[in-house]
Amino acid sequence: MSKERIYVFDAFHPDAIARLQSHPKFEIILPSNPIHQTHPWYHHAHGVLVRADTRLTAEEFARTKDTKLLRAVVKQGVGVDNIDLNAARTAGVAVYNHPGINSEAVAEMCLALTLSLTRMVTFLDRKTRRGDRDARNDFVGISLYRKTVGIIGMGNIGKLTAKKWVGACEANILAYHPVAPADIWDGDGIVHKRAQSLEELLRESDVVTLHLPLTESTRGMIGTKELDMMKGSAVLVNTSRGGIVEEKALLQALKEKKIWGAVLDAMEIEPAHPDTHAEWLELDNVIITPHVGATTEDMHSLSGSTAAQTLLNVLDGTGEFPGRRIV
Repeated sequence: MSKERIYVFDAFHPDAIARLQSHPKFEIILPSNPIHQTHPWYHHAHGVLVRADTRLTAEEFARTKDTKLLRAVVKQGVGVDNIDLNAARTAGVAVYNHPGINSEAVAEMCLALTLSLTRMVTFLDRKTRRGDRDARNDFVGISLYRKTVGIIGMGNIGKLTAKKWVGACEANILAYHPVAPADIWDGDGIVHKRAQSLEELLRESDVVTLHLPLTESTRGMIGTKELDMMKGSAVLVNTSRGGIVEEKALLQALKEKKIWGAVLDAMEIEPAHPDTHAEWLELDNVIITPHVGATTEDMHSLSGSTAAQTLLNVLDGTGEFPGRRIV
């Protein structure tokens, strides 16, 4: 009997690949394997393991019906905006993700990037490397000690981000979520105030940090109107998903210094590059990173291996599924 095939897209940690290859029942098709071109996944895969770089489209899912082999797609991490979920549902393909597994790493990155901006760490590093001896006298940052941090999105990452801000800076936490229960953080020991509206949070916060999935309701959530509500000394942080912030509006606000600065680990086109983001990269009041909030050696191993185990268990019909089925 021939082995079932698992197609792997994108770069996974060696621990994840080793986990897959340890199972004798499956043939593992790695991204470098030319079979990807000669035997496309939508006709030959029983399972697919994917990160954020590869898009699985409605047209591809429709073609899985030709062979009806594909049973499951498993996504490392939580975001699934690169997978056409409606098409997967129509094709009868289960989709799993892993909410919460990357939360600590993303929250840590949020804090690190924000402080790097407000204390001008990257800017001063560039000045030092260029031999500017007067940089420390000409440029000063701002302190976030006991300032108000506004957290939009009260899920796992938002919760852990709040804890880190309180622990590091004794921050005052103002949180907003349009549909979360009023007591969602009550058992977590986080002293916070619940904003009654997005406008309230934007007007009162010194740091506005986004921790939301990209959906129809969150796309373009922060635009010109919202940026105008923010303090001139405020910082906007997006370590969630590109598309939540209207980038043209933010670019203009940064150029005009309507807000103090921004941190972007997520953009609509990733990674940022001089060919596509030249205007952004000329600014000193923004830090841009290539969507690596969850990427640490430890987390890359853990999240990849967990995703691999979810797919193996689903296809094998054994064990518990570490991931959550969303389709």
